[in-house]
Amino acid sequence: MSVRMNNNLGSIVIDPNVIATYAGSVAVECFGIVGMASVSMKDGLVKLLGRDHLGHGINVRVSGNRIELDFHVIVSYGVSISAVAENLVDSVSYKLEAFTGMEVSKINIYVEGVKVID
Repeated sequence: MSVRMNNNLGSIVIDPNVIATYAGSVAVECFGIVGMASVSMKDGLVKLLGRDHLGHGINVRVSGNRIELDFHVIVSYGVSISAVAENLVDSVSYKLEAFTGMEVSKINIYVEGVKVID
């Protein structure tokens, strides 16, 4: 379901896939994030998504003027997960609020895997 905002000039309609893709592109720029993850419910396997599918590891829920996000990520081996998560929340919240004009009310982060980076 698309997000609709009205102002004095008309309406703005944003597809949730646009929000997910933008949030994914911001997330992979964060230190310690290897990429977005896709979890197969059928067999429980986790797959690292390429840059063409950044929005697939993110669930977006919009209620009124508030956005809630679920990130499924793969992190680098040896980094502090709490520091990476805090950086991800701060960066995504700031940039997504500036991008959409909406409030980011909640971000859930699910670490689906760890990858050793050479």
